[in-house]
Amino acid sequence: VQLQASGGGLVQPGGSLRLSCAASGSISSVNVMGWYRQAPGKQRELVATLTWGVDTNYADSVKGRFTISRDNAKNTVALQMNSLKPEDTAVYYCNARLLPVGGYSLRDYWGQGTQVTVSS
Repeated sequence: VQLQASGGGLVQPGGSLRLSCAASGSISSVNVMGWYRQAPGKQRELVATLTWGVDTNYADSVKGRFTISRDNAKNTVALQMNSLKPEDTAVYYCNARLLPVGGYSLRDYWGQGTQVTVSS
């Protein structure tokens, strides 16, 4: 199983970016996909998660600005980030909790991380 993330970059405060993450490989079913971020000197924190067919969850700091959604492509999530602030600067990691083919329990998988920098 692999997670491929894309879409990071440099943007000015108030701007927008869209991150995308695709899970591929021997996947039986996906339970949750989401995004976490880690700023320099800080612990990794939850940004947003989407439980398949159920609901979404957001960090208080991004509510009303970020939207997580499931793309039409299978096992793909996108994070639309609007009204970006300098404090949103971090490496963003895609996460998937899923059942691999032949597995008996859910497992967590992580993408490689994509840099988001908000600066003027």
